[in-house]
Amino acid sequence: MSEVVLRGRNITRRWGGVLAVNGVSIDLVRGEVHAVIGTNGAGKSTLINVLSGEIPASSGAVELLGADVTRWTQPRRARAGLGRSYQRNTVFEPFSVRENCRLAAQARHQRPWRWWSEASRCEVSVAAGLRAATRAGLDGVLDRAAGLLSHGEKRQLEIAMCLATDPQVLLLDEPLAGMGAEETERMLALLDGLRAQHAILLVEHDMDAVFRIADRITVLVDGAIIASDVPAAVRASREVQTAYLGGAL
Repeated sequence: MSEVVLRGRNITRRWGGVLAVNGVSIDLVRGEVHAVIGTNGAGKSTLINVLSGEIPASSGAVELLGADVTRWTQPRRARAGLGRSYQRNTVFEPFSVRENCRLAAQARHQRPWRWWSEASRCEVSVAAGLRAATRAGLDGVLDRAAGLLSHGEKRQLEIAMCLATDPQVLLLDEPLAGMGAEETERMLALLDGLRAQHAILLVEHDMDAVFRIADRITVLVDGAIIASDVPAAVRASREVQTAYLGGAL
């Protein structure tokens, strides 16, 4: 049976009189990439922010690994197994790839009782950071400053930093933005390799990439779901074509 790792139920988020997310229900299943698409302002990033705990839902519920986390803070959800990336780069540019990953791992493997020892020497976080960098394909640039990486490598590093926290769920907000063809291929290969052990939510505007990588696609219009199905069914939906894709695919 499919394992639902993260579940949102009837999520609504209002900003004053604006209904940014309107009664959205979504299941993220281990082993699948679930893409959320829609025009700018459709509510995609707001949905990720609610699922991650960055902003609270106005109503509705969020479950992570069977636990009701609706009222949990973002750090608590992260420690429980939820990782996310942002549209903007969030790496520590002066630090090396290795150190960025170690710092991310340290957030999960905190040892406040070991106040007398250097955090940089923590074997657990050092090892976890190295594993994450390797999984993200960055083992060849471990000692390079993050600020010297290419745009695509920085996006890989962001995912590596997520992986260093040992997440069960990955919420990825436009990880392909600004990438060339070669960088896009590397990222898609990375996501394909990660899906077996994670539930992945992908917000992305590159429709060619979405239809290649996604197992399921949810389409938002004005904060509400108009379709949620396998890619072939979404591609064939006249409502989706009219509202978002602008014609037959």
